[in-house]
Amino acid sequence: MLKPPKYPLAFLPTPLHYLPNLSREVPYQIYIKRDDQTGLASGGNKTRKLEYLIQDALNLGYDTVITAGAQQSNHCRQTAAACALAGLECHLWLNGFQPEHYQGNLLLSHLLGAHLHFSGDQAKGREAALKQLQKELNDQGQKTYLIPVGGSNLTGATGYIAAMSELKQQMTEQKIDFDYIFFATSSGGTQAGLMIGQNIFNIKARLMPILIDKEADFEVPLPQHIFDIISEFNVASSQPIHINLDDILLIKDYNKAGYGILTTHEQAAIHLLARQEGILLDPVYTGRAFYGMWDVLQQKILPENSRVLFWHTGGLPALCAYADALR
Repeated sequence: MLKPPKYPLAFLPTPLHYLPNLSREVPYQIYIKRDDQTGLASGGNKTRKLEYLIQDALNLGYDTVITAGAQQSNHCRQTAAACALAGLECHLWLNGFQPEHYQGNLLLSHLLGAHLHFSGDQAKGREAALKQLQKELNDQGQKTYLIPVGGSNLTGATGYIAAMSELKQQMTEQKIDFDYIFFATSSGGTQAGLMIGQNIFNIKARLMPILIDKEADFEVPLPQHIFDIISEFNVASSQPIHINLDDILLIKDYNKAGYGILTTHEQAAIHLLARQEGILLDPVYTGRAFYGMWDVLQQKILPENSRVLFWHTGGLPALCAYADALR
């Protein structure tokens, strides 16, 4: 297995605990893995990826990091925080026009010192725009390290390979064997890391990735991108894993509204977990993924008495940007 050095950013291990109130409502035992508690600027799953990405940038002598996302991107907010801690300049390429008022993740990215660039109605793809920004910064004498959207390459995915080792240890300590693991999937790095880690650490649970985006939104089909990360791991590793493209599951029943569109489903999930267990979801990723899981459990599609894990990937600050819709 690859064991690259990492820059310490996260509070690990994140908690793994039972959800007693919700478990009483369905014939399943429901647990939650709290990667909303990783700690960096309010936490989230990208912190695990950034530990490896930031260390890679430092190892290679870069002084500036650039990445991209939506204005409420959890990845961008955590990247800004990681750069502040590591002493790197941070540039964020954000979708849309600069708003009059900053809220949620956008406000935090600004407070954390990131340079914000807004795409406006620019027609060219985000990848091309990032490369153009990188060229401009390099021409000014900076040495820029480009982190892909969501930190979703093999370096970033290494964070979730390690996370599966952490989960395996917690399962052993708590004497739990999970049957299913639900989580939000979008840029693919978390899913790739979980799939690799599942194989390496012999975790038998079936992964249940809830797709957040519309498939048409991807420049490269998401299963192919995940497969490419796994293939790159196999080339570099002494422990290659055997996964075919057809093995990459996506649960596509809950993404019809599109990325970042809050529907009654996400609203219901956010209110449910908050009022039953005192845990906050976000409106884009975990709200949609938790609703998908809860819908599956209520329909009793899975065998009764299964042990089910929801992997909470964070995103709390985005709630502030959707405040009116959540009242």
